[in-house]
Amino acid sequence: MKITFFLVACCLVLLGLIGDCNGGSLVKNFYRNSCPQAENIVNTKINQYVSTRPELPAKLLRMHFHDCFVRGCDGSVLLNSTDTNTAEKDAIPNLSLAGFDVIDDIKSALEEKCPKTVSCADILALATRDAVSFQFDKPMWEVLTGRRDGTISKSSEVLDNIPSPFSNLTILKQNFANKGLTLHDLVVLSGAHTVGVTHCNLFSERLYNFTGKGDQDPSLDPTYAEFLKTKCQSLDDDTTEVEMDPNSSTNFDSNYYPNLLQNKGIFTSDSALLTTSQSADIVKELVDQQKFFTEFAQSMQKMGAIQVLSGSGGEIRINCSLVNS
Repeated sequence: MKITFFLVACCLVLLGLIGDCNGGSLVKNFYRNSCPQAENIVNTKINQYVSTRPELPAKLLRMHFHDCFVRGCDGSVLLNSTDTNTAEKDAIPNLSLAGFDVIDDIKSALEEKCPKTVSCADILALATRDAVSFQFDKPMWEVLTGRRDGTISKSSEVLDNIPSPFSNLTILKQNFANKGLTLHDLVVLSGAHTVGVTHCNLFSERLYNFTGKGDQDPSLDPTYAEFLKTKCQSLDDDTTEVEMDPNSSTNFDSNYYPNLLQNKGIFTSDSALLTTSQSADIVKELVDQQKFFTEFAQSMQKMGAIQVLSGSGGEIRINCSLVNS
C-alpha cells in the first residue's frame, strides 16, 4: 500500500512535465478508431518526399526539436506570425527551419481523409520519425500519439528555450534539465548533428576570433579548422552551408561521436560534451552505432512527450500554420 502510494505520488510530481505515468496522455495508435490510416498516410507522404529530398530528415529533426523545447511538443513552431504577434518561426534561431511545406501537405491529406482529427503536433512527431527511418526501411523509434495543438506562439520565447550552438556544458545541461531531460539525453540527442548542414556564422568565431583576439579555438582539431576555413572565409558569412558530419550529412549513423573524440565537433556546444569525464564517457559509449540507435530512440520518445497538450487542452488545427477561427 505504501509503495503504491509512493508511486502515485511520484507520478503526480511528474504530471506537470510529461502528463501521466505512461508517457503523458500519449498512447500507442491513438488514431486507431478515429483515423485508422493516419500513420500510414504520414509514412507514405514522407517516403515520397525523402526519396527526392534527402536533406529532409535533418530538417524535420531540427523542427521537431525546436517545437518541443518551446512550450512543449504542441506544433507552435508551425504557426505563422500575425499582424499582432510575431510567432516562433520568425525568431532568429528558427529562420533557417525548413520542411513546413511537407507538414502542410500531410495535413491536407489527413484533413481530406479525417477532418479535424489528427493534430499538427502529432504529424510533426510522426513525420520526423519516418523521415529519419527512411534509410533503414523500418521505424527507428516508437511515436506515441494524442498530442493536441497549441494556440500560442511567441518569438520572444525562443532564445530563452532553444539550446545555443555557442553554449558551454553548464548552460546546455540546464536547458535540458528545464525540459526534464538529463545529461545523457543531451549527449544522445546531440548525435542528431550526424545529419544536416549549418551556416558559417554559427561557428566561425572558433576559426577566427575565439577569445576576441583574432585567435582559433585550441580545442578544435587544427586540420579540421583549416578545412573549415576553406569553406568559411569570414566571421560574417551567414549564407555558406557546411556539413555538420563531413561527407555524411544525409546518412543517419553514429559518426558524430568518433568525429567528436577527434576534436571535430563543429559547434562550441559539440566540443562542450568533452569537457567533463561524465559526458565524455557517454560520448565514447555512443561510438557503438547500435547503442546510439537504441539510446537515441529512448531520448526521442522522452523529448516527444515534453509538456504535451491533451484532453481539452489546445485544439486540433485545421491548418497547421493558423489557429482555428
